[in-house]
Amino acid sequence: MALLEVTDLRTSFSTEDGTVRAVDGVTFALERGRVLGIVGESGSGKSVTCLSMLGLTPKRRTSVTGSALFKGRDLLTMGDRELRAVRGAEIAMIFQDPMTSLNPVRTVGFQLTEAIRLHGRVPKREAETRARDALAAVGIPNPAERLKAFPMELSGGMRQRVMIAMALLNEPDLLIADEPTTALDVTTQAQVLALIRSLRERTSASIILITHDLGVIADLCDDVLVMYAGRPVEQGAVRDIFGNPQHPYTWGLLASLPRMNLGRRRIRAIKGSPPSLLAVPAGCPFHPRCAYALEQCAVDRPLAEPVTPGSAHVAACHLPIEARGALRVGPATAEADQADPASTTASASTSGEDAG
Repeated sequence: MALLEVTDLRTSFSTEDGTVRAVDGVTFALERGRVLGIVGESGSGKSVTCLSMLGLTPKRRTSVTGSALFKGRDLLTMGDRELRAVRGAEIAMIFQDPMTSLNPVRTVGFQLTEAIRLHGRVPKREAETRARDALAAVGIPNPAERLKAFPMELSGGMRQRVMIAMALLNEPDLLIADEPTTALDVTTQAQVLALIRSLRERTSASIILITHDLGVIADLCDDVLVMYAGRPVEQGAVRDIFGNPQHPYTWGLLASLPRMNLGRRRIRAIKGSPPSLLAVPAGCPFHPRCAYALEQCAVDRPLAEPVTPGSAHVAACHLPIEARGALRVGPATAEADQADPASTTASASTSGEDAG
């Protein structure tokens, strides 16, 4: 049995303007010790997918359906007390914005020791020692002094490291990292990724990595879930997604990246913008932006189907599989098809407010 099995997860928010279908039919499985990368433009439902599993979406005017089996227990049917016991101990999350995730009126030390003592009978002095060691492990200088600091007294990079230290304190079985390298310099980003990699190697923890950066995906992940407008459009192993992408949206993400090995060429952006989740187009939600859309794409929602019989590489696209190879090497996507995944270094984000 997989550590985490998510089936037909759907999350919608009722607003004055209508119903926002933020997550619309997400299914995936995560084996122990593997890293799953979730990628897509802002507003594609990446973050809401994970927040929904952990019961962190607003209670009012929110509907969450489907199932999320963690060690055989459905997270979506757990009560608040049971979820609190799981969060922070067995499942930990590095949130996207550490400034708003940390309590501004509590010291770093208080928040770290609280995370330890909530999940076990640990003496205060021992908890403080573990908190200090955790800060040292993420590369924060003078950790004993930093325990006394408030979040506002730390830089953005240091606050992000505090969040990572807090997530790793109890050595969770599943770590969810939501844009853990956002706004960090290249050196700090490399250190953060090394910390996440070391957790995996030391504890065999599973990891869900939410990011716009396909370079990080290629470097750290085993599997990839590509999302668009709240829906999964392609899923498979990293080598399949980068070496043999099957959905036009994935082609566009890859083709929009600058590459060191292709000289001076204009970056090919995906035309248009993601749709409003209040009014997702009928059929395939990507069809208004797709250069290869068929008449069927505007009417029928494509189902995720294996690229080859029995394959774990699936794509939700009406284009015949035998035709995709020829289309993928056309003028708009030739660079993506020829690219080495290891050379991918830029962000996949295009435009729009981040709702996912």
